[in-house]
Amino acid sequence: MKEATGELNLTVIVVIIVALLSLFFFSVLWPTIQSNFAQNTRCDEAICPKEGTIPQNGEATCTYRDSNGTLHDITCAWKG
Repeated sequence: MKEATGELNLTVIVVIIVALLSLFFFSVLWPTIQSNFAQNTRCDEAICPKEGTIPQNGEATCTYRDSNGTLHDITCAWKG
């Protein structure tokens, strides 16, 4: 009976650790990943300046049109 109790306690600890890791992932990491993905998608669809105007800091100000047709200025990494 002691072995079964020990295994049950270990199972409870593992379940709690998995729950805490899941909470951390979905509350901290996932929103960051999702916003980076959305920003990269906007930059892929954006209209950036021509190749003759290379920015000094490696970033370019581009124009993005959202689903409503509104233009927005966004900063994207210069891909050349």
